[in-house]
Amino acid sequence: MEVVINGSTVSSKPVTLSFGFMQKNFLLTFSCLIWMFSSAAQTGDPVGPLTLQQCIEIALENNLTLQRSRLNLSNSEAAMLEAQGQMIPSFSSSLSSGFRWGRSINPVTNLFETRRIGNVNISASGNVPLYAGRQIVNRIEQAKTQVEIGRLNVATAENDIQLNVINLFVNVAFAKEQVNIAQSQLRTVSEQVERTSRLVTAGALPIADLLDLEAQKATTELELINAGNNHRIARLNLSQQLLIPFTDEFDIEVPELDIAGLEMVGAGVAEIYGTAVGILPQVKASELEVNSAEIGIRLAKGAFMPTLGLNANVFSNYVDQTTFGTADPLLRQFENNLSQSMNMALNIPIFSQFRNRAGLQRARIQKRLSEIQEVEVKNQLRQDIETAYTSAYAARQSFESSTKRVEALEESFRMATQRFEVGGINAVDYQVAQNNLFNAQADLITSKYEYVFRVKVLDFYLGRPLSLN
Repeated sequence: MEVVINGSTVSSKPVTLSFGFMQKNFLLTFSCLIWMFSSAAQTGDPVGPLTLQQCIEIALENNLTLQRSRLNLSNSEAAMLEAQGQMIPSFSSSLSSGFRWGRSINPVTNLFETRRIGNVNISASGNVPLYAGRQIVNRIEQAKTQVEIGRLNVATAENDIQLNVINLFVNVAFAKEQVNIAQSQLRTVSEQVERTSRLVTAGALPIADLLDLEAQKATTELELINAGNNHRIARLNLSQQLLIPFTDEFDIEVPELDIAGLEMVGAGVAEIYGTAVGILPQVKASELEVNSAEIGIRLAKGAFMPTLGLNANVFSNYVDQTTFGTADPLLRQFENNLSQSMNMALNIPIFSQFRNRAGLQRARIQKRLSEIQEVEVKNQLRQDIETAYTSAYAARQSFESSTKRVEALEESFRMATQRFEVGGINAVDYQVAQNNLFNAQADLITSKYEYVFRVKVLDFYLGRPLSLN
């Protein structure tokens, strides 16, 4: 067989592969594929386009802020367990053993002696709080409130993650459609360049028309490159939000968006806000922070109250020495040396160097700070709803207007194409009609995805699940 390369003829022989060689290649390729898929499964990297639900699940699993919120919740639960434990008696015991040399008091005879004395001491004690100015009860109540706040903070973090993911997901879908539009525009321009080139060669059109179209093709190629870069950046932003390594294969599965069935909620801003205030976790958490601060004031006031407690102690020991020529057995000494005590302790704070007063002042300030934070959270929520509602309304108006504009420009471009093919208009007029159509299509895509995202945000404020279906 002869092959022509750069004008030269090179003879070559047919290549034959033995069955054994092909079999080895097949096994090698199959093994590589298995290794690639198993490696992806072990590292947790997703394979294939991801749906919105998969993106949300990956983000919830990997997000460090959410993990931190869950650990903070565990800390609050531990603090609640500690506070609850203060309601029950405490108990402790101790055991010690040792030797003494030189002159010391014999624990048995209570006389000074100079000799080695060994001893074993055993004791137990318990303490029961009877009254502490209701500080224990208030501390338990505050700890329970902090646990509930921790749960709400976890829910808030999850909601924020889902909103961020759906926003970045929509950006990727939008960028992908922009690439499709640019590719369609490039195909149309390329077809016109080829047709015009034939007409110029035949002398039916001037060379200037071909040059104008070639310039337009170069511009369209640049727009396609820019659209591809924007698509890549959108995919990069989404992968970074998911905390997974970015590769060129990372992509999403764009769902079918039924714009015709997508309508803004019938409620106004005030109604949406009223619903959101009652269901969103960040609002509930801010309200509970005020309650926790109020309990903190009661705790600080309790420091001015007396405290009453009951203590009990048991003690015994053993000494390894002979008394009056007779050595007492271990258990008998423990029994003979057994002593018990019980007492009640009343502590009345009279002057604490202003510590209690300063603590009460800080508690009142903390309550005021919590009230300000609650107002800030609700104000931010209202502003977010107002922005989302206004943006959704504007996007809907823009989408409806862009739809009509695209329909009109499509017909205008169809007529311009027919006139250009018969020489009724020059290349410049044809390019103007084409650019007007593609710009209108880009505006339509922008308003479409803006409208979809804003409506989904409003649905979120009404407690509806986040989905593009």
